[in-house]
Amino acid sequence: MEIFDKGTDYMSQYAIEYGVPLLKAIAILVIGIWIIKAIRRGVRNSLSKSNVDESLRPFLISLLYNSLLILLILTALSTLGVQMTSFVAIIGAAGLAIGLSLQGTLQNFAGGVILLTLRPFKVGDYIDGAGYSGTVQSIQIFQTLLLTPDNKKIVIPNGKLSNDGIVNYSAEDKRRVDMVFGIGYGDDIKKAKDILVRLCQEDERVLEEPAFRVDVSSLGDSSVNFNVRPWVKTEDYWSVYWDFQEKVKLTFDKEGISIPFPQRDVHIYNEK
Repeated sequence: MEIFDKGTDYMSQYAIEYGVPLLKAIAILVIGIWIIKAIRRGVRNSLSKSNVDESLRPFLISLLYNSLLILLILTALSTLGVQMTSFVAIIGAAGLAIGLSLQGTLQNFAGGVILLTLRPFKVGDYIDGAGYSGTVQSIQIFQTLLLTPDNKKIVIPNGKLSNDGIVNYSAEDKRRVDMVFGIGYGDDIKKAKDILVRLCQEDERVLEEPAFRVDVSSLGDSSVNFNVRPWVKTEDYWSVYWDFQEKVKLTFDKEGISIPFPQRDVHIYNEK
C-alpha cells in the first residue's frame, strides 16, 4: 500500500510538472493555428482587393503563414521548458549546413523574391532575359517559365534571370517601330519620302502622338536610306512592321522607285 501511495504521489507530481505545460503548449498550438489561418484568410482577401500583382500574392501569403507558424512552434516549445538558446543554435548550424549544400537553390529563391518584389515584368509580358526571349507564362519562387512564339516552353532559374539584364517589350503601352528602306541614287528622293509619309498617314494603327518621322538617314554604298519610325500600340508592333515591308515594296514598284541590292562587277582579264 505504501508503494502504491508513493507511486501515486510520483505520478501526480509528474503530471503537475509536465502535464500542465504540455496542455498549455497544446492549447497554444490549437488556438495559434486557428488565429494564423484567420490572419491568412484576411490577408488573402485584402490582397485580392488591392493592386498587388497576382503572381506576388501566393508568395506573400505563404511567407507570412510559414513565418507565423515557426514563431508559434517556438512559443509552444518555450512553454514546455525547452531552452531556446540551444535550440536556436542547433537550427542555425543545421541552416548553415543546408545552405551550403543548397547554395544554387537558395540563390534561385532569393532571385524569385527579388523578381516578385521589384516586378520588372509580370505574367503575359514579352521579355528578353538570360539569353532567352518569350512571353512570361508564370513566375514561380525558384524559376520563371517563358513561352516562345513557336510554342516552346523555357524554364529559367530565377537566380540567373535576376542577375542578368532584362528587356521588357510589354512594359509600356506604346512602342516605336524602327524601319529602314533604301532607294536607288537615280530615284526621286522627295517622291519616295512622300510615299512613305502617305503610308504612315493611311495606316489607322499609327498613332498621332507621338508623331511619326520619315527622314533620310544615310547615303549608303548603293542606296539612299530612309528611317521610317511610326509609333503604335504595343500589341500592334509586329503586325505594323510586317505590313509595312509588303506595302512599301508594292508601292515602290507601282511608282517606279527601285530598291537596290548589293551588286559586284567581276572583270576577267585574259593574259596572252
